[in-house]
Amino acid sequence: MDDKTIPPKNRATIRKDRLADELRANLQKRKAQSRSRRTGEADLRPDGLAASKEIQKD
Repeated sequence: MDDKTIPPKNRATIRKDRLADELRANLQKRKAQSRSRRTGEADLRPDGLAASKEIQKD
């Protein structure tokens, strides 16, 4: 086998490992953002679709 080609099984493993590393880094970044925003009281705004059902009148 040529040194430059990577067998398909190894490619899948390498890709899976890379994606896991990226996911871990993203999670750490989001946790840090969340911690930095925790100043004061909890956010009391309504979430989701219920909050969007209010009709704005002109």
